[in-house]
Amino acid sequence: MYVHSAPLSATVAALRAGSLDVSQVVAEVCDRIDEIDPIVKALLPEPDRRARLLGEARGLSERYADEEDRPLLFGALLGVKDIFEVRGFVTRAGTRVPPSLWPMDEASSVNALRQAGALVVGKTVTTEFAYYEPGPTRNPHDVRHTPGGSSSGSAAAVAAGMCHLALGTQTIGSIIRPAAFCGIVGVKPTFGRVPTDGVLPFSRSADQIGLFTQDAVGALLATSVVCRSWDSVRAADAISEDCPVLGVPEGPYLDQAPPEALSSFEAQISRLQEAGFEVRRVPLLDDIADINRRHRLMVAAEMAEVHETWFAQYEELYRPRTADMIRVGQAADPAAVEEGRDGRWLLRDHILHVMDDSGVDVWVSPPALGPAPRGIDSTGDPIMNLPWTHAGLPTLTLPAGRAENGLPLGLQCAARWNADEELCGWAVELERALRET
Repeated sequence: MYVHSAPLSATVAALRAGSLDVSQVVAEVCDRIDEIDPIVKALLPEPDRRARLLGEARGLSERYADEEDRPLLFGALLGVKDIFEVRGFVTRAGTRVPPSLWPMDEASSVNALRQAGALVVGKTVTTEFAYYEPGPTRNPHDVRHTPGGSSSGSAAAVAAGMCHLALGTQTIGSIIRPAAFCGIVGVKPTFGRVPTDGVLPFSRSADQIGLFTQDAVGALLATSVVCRSWDSVRAADAISEDCPVLGVPEGPYLDQAPPEALSSFEAQISRLQEAGFEVRRVPLLDDIADINRRHRLMVAAEMAEVHETWFAQYEELYRPRTADMIRVGQAADPAAVEEGRDGRWLLRDHILHVMDDSGVDVWVSPPALGPAPRGIDSTGDPIMNLPWTHAGLPTLTLPAGRAENGLPLGLQCAARWNADEELCGWAVELERALRET
């Protein structure tokens, strides 16, 4: 195992208070990167990483010599998925296609985290154009297994303690699934709540930016920085109020998971009930097959639109699964694609209506079909994440025990539209109930 403790909130609190030195933290993390990243392969190579980061750490410490003035994420080390533009780095997107084709300004999300005091430890490995063709990254819990994708490097880097937080994107399941596989917290805020400028698009109707941290308190802290119009009072109230009512979405959606995954999920539900959470079983997503079909066709068509000019010129440089997806998108019926776009809002409204009728605050479900599959030529199936992404609802996953083979399992939680503050606050209590003993 190559996992290592690197909690965002506790580390930043010590850095802001002066009981930890930024340069010391940078040196320790760089030592760890030198030791284990040749095995885990979560970060893109950078020959002068240590010198650059130590210089930035000194500059940050000089700028904020007064501890009272230090920003929220002072000295936190940030990994950034390699489809985000970051000043001083090349955005390669996990492909051989020339990066000069997509010039962009630095992503607003990256800039917000930097303004809050975070230092970019480096770019993290992504699957090609955030689709299925994997990079070399391995799961820090067992390097014979995938870390998931497409935000492979971001999840693995956080789990391995090579950064305190990392940015990722989700178009189907690219934050929630790798977070679960790597035993950490992944947060995908409400669609549109985090700006997507400066990020190479996959599907403009489905792309959503999110974050990875090692615990729920850190996720709450980081999400408060990148989300538009964040309300800290709502988040604090969610922590202090009564437990939310949890809903289990009974029916064909849940039936997609194999028996082993459902057995683990039921054990998680039992632990939450023992901790005082009310759980209601409510029929939902009976038309999941149609939702799956509409979403996949929509994102394929929009990927084809993004890559139209590049693919025409550089088709031979695209890897097979990416090229196949683009060809599917090129052949898509425009009316069917529009049906998918419209279906997002219809699904959202339906889910919210059911929540109102049933009194459910948070839907809980498996974040994947089981623990991380063996091998790194696949990143696993995102089918359990798809409807929440399609509806654009805020979603997160929490570490929730281990499978029989010792690999991590997670619990996926989805809340109402724009209830990001409440979801992140409730996650602190849910995590406490799920924590391994």
